[in-house]
Amino acid sequence: MVCKSQLFVERRPQGDYAVRRGSSERVSAVLPTQQRTIERARELNPGHEPLVERVRHTTVGNPDKWRKP
Repeated sequence: MVCKSQLFVERRPQGDYAVRRGSSERVSAVLPTQQRTIERARELNPGHEPLVERVRHTTVGNPDKWRKP
């Protein structure tokens, strides 16, 4: 179950990044870099870390998995 107050940082097909609340289809913000999007998510939901979509393969995860920033 996704918490409605949880924020997610996702990469969009256009190459930029979006902040989206859990269970929401509309985005709260769109920014050109992942770092700026994470900062914006922290501003929108102070005291809570957003979950960030992995965008590349690493030794600890693959794309389409969520991580804390």
